[in-house]
Amino acid sequence: MLEISNWKVAQVVLMARELERAEAELRAFIDNLNEDEQASLVAVMWIGRESFTADDLEEAIETARAEATTPTADYLIGTPHLSDHLENGMDELGISLSDEEDDLVRGG
Repeated sequence: MLEISNWKVAQVVLMARELERAEAELRAFIDNLNEDEQASLVAVMWIGRESFTADDLEEAIETARAEATTPTADYLIGTPHLSDHLENGMDELGISLSDEEDDLVRGG
């Protein structure tokens, strides 16, 4: 089970799309997530880039916790196509971020 809200994943997706303008904000947002949320975020990204399958979510989260050797923000920001991988990962898990992204874009 994911230990991060859809809203928070959507926020990271949107900020990652604007990385050149919002890196500091994205880094601060990720740094403020708790350890469980950060592990879930990394797991979603891994599922999105097909390192794990949706069925392996729990294993991906545990692996993210065990292998967290660099700050999560550094790791994720350094990942090419981060926003795409997060969206794909959530899609694989059967979760759409459309409503959350729409609300965030509209400032809701």
